[in-house]
Amino acid sequence: MCSFSSLCSCQFVVNWTNSPAGCLNFNCMLILLPVCRNLLSFLRGSIQYCSRTAARQLDRNITFHKLVAYMIAFHTAVHIIAHLFNFEYFMDAQLNRNSSLLPFVLSEIGNGDNASFLNPIRSNETNPTIVMFTTIAGLTGVAITLALILIITSSMEVIRRSYFEVFWYTHHLFIIFFIGLVLHGFGRIVRGQTEKSMNVSNPLVCADHFEDWGKNDSFCPVPKFAGNPPMTWKYVVGPMILYVCERIVRLYRSHQKVVITKVVMHPSKTLELQMKKKGFHMEVGQYVFIQCPSVSRLEWHPFTLTSAPEEDYFSAHIRIVGDWTQALYEACGGDKTEPQEAWQLPKLAIDGPFGTASEDVFRYEVVMLVGAGIGVTPFASILKSVWYKHIQNNQEVFTKKIYFYWLCPETQAFEWFADLLQSLEGQMTEKGMTDFLSYNIYLTRWKETEAAHIRVHHEAENDPITGLKQKTLYGKPNWDNEFTNIATKHPGTKVGVFLCGPPQLGKSLEKQCLSHSEANVKFIFNKENF
Repeated sequence: MCSFSSLCSCQFVVNWTNSPAGCLNFNCMLILLPVCRNLLSFLRGSIQYCSRTAARQLDRNITFHKLVAYMIAFHTAVHIIAHLFNFEYFMDAQLNRNSSLLPFVLSEIGNGDNASFLNPIRSNETNPTIVMFTTIAGLTGVAITLALILIITSSMEVIRRSYFEVFWYTHHLFIIFFIGLVLHGFGRIVRGQTEKSMNVSNPLVCADHFEDWGKNDSFCPVPKFAGNPPMTWKYVVGPMILYVCERIVRLYRSHQKVVITKVVMHPSKTLELQMKKKGFHMEVGQYVFIQCPSVSRLEWHPFTLTSAPEEDYFSAHIRIVGDWTQALYEACGGDKTEPQEAWQLPKLAIDGPFGTASEDVFRYEVVMLVGAGIGVTPFASILKSVWYKHIQNNQEVFTKKIYFYWLCPETQAFEWFADLLQSLEGQMTEKGMTDFLSYNIYLTRWKETEAAHIRVHHEAENDPITGLKQKTLYGKPNWDNEFTNIATKHPGTKVGVFLCGPPQLGKSLEKQCLSHSEANVKFIFNKENF
């Protein structure tokens, strides 16, 4: 649509501002979809009956969200840089007032009625900065750029881990970003020759006769220009409606009553909340978002459910690592010696539950569960549910063997989960099911030499650290040996590998799954991601 301008500055506009703008529109259409948790849970439940592989891709929603965000940042940078160059060209066209130059002639078009202009800088007495802050396109462009910078910088791993509140609040600047994005195109700062004008003033012919435009003996009338119509809203209106519906569902859930039935303060400064909510149904490995209005009415934090679906309550174990968790810990009486009365406990709002990769654990005959630190929480739910299914003689349990690995840096992290393992160990011994669950617990920051004196003084049947019959191991697992042993013991099977832990460990396990998958055994990697 830019025709004449393709000979000068507008060529840069079309190629280096419109192209990134189109990519921006497409990516902004996608950015909200991975965070529509209820939509993803619905799709996951529907798709997994057709294709388990496709369902697993939905578990990578946050990774996809990040990749789309990187593309938005990249195309925004290209779009801005291109516009900076363009405004310099536009300004030069106004300053170099020479009627023998096509850029100046094009800049003079529309000076009378100020409707059919091409150059958005209408005077040589202004500058690009003034235009930037006095036009719709300029103001919205500045607003959405600042919002994007704050969102991206506060999403860095170090800030998200240490100052989650900063990440949470600045991420809600996406509202300003999308409002500005929709309004940005209404400024119509990118302009081009109208189709009607092109029919009577062919740019390929008339560009060489611009000095004669509009004269009586000229076959080229003065070209007419108009702003390109806004297109962004067509891309984002659908996802925005879906996201608004998502928030309405969350709002409805947040107003449903939640009763805290029990609060347990574990020595490792881990808070266990046991709760009930009318109509709440969960599956193993799922997670919820928890809000405590007395701490913050805006913050919602994700926590994996540690209870089993067979239990009449749902629970979450919360490690105290930040301001919000510390405030919740104190609100539940964690800093007090006497127990809290029920009426003294804070009110909570629950959103969820939402599905994760761990929901597929019972679809595999052989399962490897790998948890790191507090990342063991989804496997508490799985191990509990496995036990309930077996004592109820549930014949639908497909899983025949579970290998459980728990990696912890220090002994304090073992305290709350070791109780569950002790209970399972005793019950499975009574039922003659000792071969069903094999577990290995590793103290990753301890070396064999540091633990030698414990072995010398503790030759008892149970491990001195965890109290379990299975002795604690020291250092890090040799994953190559572990995968080789499992592949040897279970030929002709698909082994589901489930991880809740750091990305580095995930990369290592995924590599092992690929290298040990052969014709007679296949390892399928699944990672918790929320």
